[in-house]
Amino acid sequence: MNMRLLAGGCALAALTLTGLSATADPADDTLVVNGEINMITRTDKAPDYIEGLSEQYSGWHFREDDTRVMQADDFDNPGMLGVEAAQGVWDTADGTEGKACATCHEGAESMAGVRAVMPKFNEEKGEMYTMEMYINQCRTERMGAEAWDWDSADMVNMTALISSVSRGMPMNVAIDGPAAPYWEQGKEMYYTRYGQLELSCSNCHEDNYGNYIRADHLSQGQINGFPVYRLKDAKLSSIHNRFKGCIRDTRAETFKPGSPEFIALELYVASRGNGLSVEGPSVRN
Repeated sequence: MNMRLLAGGCALAALTLTGLSATADPADDTLVVNGEINMITRTDKAPDYIEGLSEQYSGWHFREDDTRVMQADDFDNPGMLGVEAAQGVWDTADGTEGKACATCHEGAESMAGVRAVMPKFNEEKGEMYTMEMYINQCRTERMGAEAWDWDSADMVNMTALISSVSRGMPMNVAIDGPAAPYWEQGKEMYYTRYGQLELSCSNCHEDNYGNYIRADHLSQGQINGFPVYRLKDAKLSSIHNRFKGCIRDTRAETFKPGSPEFIALELYVASRGNGLSVEGPSVRN
């Protein structure tokens, strides 16, 4: 991979100050989970509507050897503890209606394919919905239960369970029709510089993937692996939690998880990974 230089002197200066150093190619490796789920973790061609990428790489390729190996086996993947916890919640009645997830859905396996198309325009509600929003819609409107906080353990674990049954399926979020204005908003955000460091998402994840900032090997910022078990945090993290952390790192006032801004950004970033396999829950440093 050729080293990509930042466009714009302010961003270049900011990255230099924060420790931009050597470049390193993504690992030349293949991910097969449990010896049977073959993952598409790279493609030779990005989607035509993505102008800044000629190829796609899952963040898995940018992690250390032991981290990549950890994701290849559910017994070693710490994110699967969240999946197991959610399975118990799936079967447990909650709310005034006395219903559980299992009341309406035969099993978590019935959710296969859902993660691959999220976020998705909700025709009934007339707005873009993430997986978290669909989960809370079920809880409040069908179960008579309280909505979960966006980054609560129950919510992140449940998204991990629903993601796990789609592993190996290609991401395929729709960006046309009613989704188009949300996608355009997310794209604008992706290329907008934020904070005192004047950095955009694209500065790190498009112009400089493969480079290092201090000890961090920059990836393309693909979100096909979420929710992600981050070893440094020792817990599963949602997509919006990671967005919040990235914007915070630019020394800007961040948006909140579940905000319209992050929902639009999620759609755009998810579309950049169309064709890569669903990996969640994945493991990252």
